[in-house]
Formats: sequence, structure tokens, C-alpha cells
Amino acid sequence: MIEAEWWEYDDVEELAEAVAGDVGFIVESAVDARNASLLALPGGKTPLPVFERLARAKLPWKKVTLIPTDERLVPVQDELSNARLLAQSFMKAGARVVPIGGENDDIEAAGNIADARLQDLPWPPDLVWLGMGADGHTASIFAGPDLQNALDAPKARRAVGVRPDPLPAEAPVARVTLTRAALLSSRTLIITITGAEKRKILEQAIADGQSSRLPIGRVLAEAEQPIDIHWAP
Repeated sequence: MIEAEWWEYDDVEELAEAVAGDVGFIVESAVDARNASLLALPGGKTPLPVFERLARAKLPWKKVTLIPTDERLVPVQDELSNARLLAQSFMKAGARVVPIGGENDDIEAAGNIADARLQDLPWPPDLVWLGMGADGHTASIFAGPDLQNALDAPKARRAVGVRPDPLPAEAPVARVTLTRAALLSSRTLIITITGAEKRKILEQAIADGQSSRLPIGRVLAEAEQPIDIHWAP
């Protein structure tokens, strides 16, 4: 049974304010406890208002390491790169950003490189923050030929290469993604989504659990920690 709590907001600005506050608390608590914090953050447009608020917050950024939950296999300076987004948002504040992707036509090799980079980091993350696409994917765990590799990778494995089929129109490239086990190893797991349609999709995926046809349902079905879902219209 997936233990999920929904937090509802009147608009995206209210959601952004609340999520930024929660993430800030996670960072401060981790630094107090371990003198460091590791966050896995999503790409896309929904997180941008949160990123803007966080970057302005007086947090111990020099002790924070950020990784993307997934990455497109493009040069780090490419506009499609999630690491580029994180760097633009947080490096001026003093955070360390660790890219996990890069241009690579060989998805197996790309997955191995990403996994090796993540193995060098103190694990588990203090936070994994997920979004969800309209097709029910999360991070870059998509329905398709590489779905089971991402879902069933050994617990010690932190990332794999994937090639969505079909490739998403907005970013038609292969990717690397944290595995289900890596995502769910986090101390805290949150999801942010907007819009009535995505809420309906996510509610159904949670209800279906392990039998869900959607990747996010399959991922969350294995979660042992409670999940906070932040939603705005």
C-alpha cells in the first residue's frame, strides 16, 4: 500500500513557496546532522519557481551537492541538459552540481558512467524530488524496452541508460536515469505536479500500485517511506 499525503494549493506560486520551505528545512536538517546534504532534483518547468526561491534562500549551499534525477544524453551546455538547469539555478549560491550525463550514443556505457559518478557520492540522498509526465513517466523511467532495467536494477546500482520508445517530442534523445532502487533509497521523497489531468493520472497509478501500466505507479509501489505529493491546478 502506497502511503501518500496530498498537499493542495490554490496556484503554482503557493505551491512553490511551500515546497521551497520544505526543501530548505531538509537541507538545514541534513547539514546539522551530517555537515552535508545531497539532493536529487528534477528537470522540466514545474520546479523553476521553487528553484528561484531556493536559490535566494540563506541556506548552507556550500555544503550541498545536487544531482539530477535523470539526464538527457546531450552536452552539458545544451539547453536540454538538466545539469545545466541546476548549475544555472544554484551554482551562484555556492552549491556543487554533479552532472550524470553527457553526449553519448551508447546508452549502456552512459549508464555505467552515470552509475560510477553516483557511487562516488555519500548515499542515500536526503531528498529525491520527482515530477511526472502526462504519459506517467517519472525521472526518465519510461514505458518501453528499458523499463524493466530501470525498475529491476540491483539495489547497489544507482543509474542506467534508457532510450524511450517513442522518444518524447520535446526532448527526442536517449537518457540516463536513477533506478527505482536509487530513487526510493532517499530519506525523503516528494512529488510535484500541476493540473487536473495529471492529478487523475497519478491517483490512478497509486491506486493500481504494482499492477499499474504507468512507470510512476510501478516505482511508487515499492516505496517504504511516506510520499508527499504537492499539487496545484
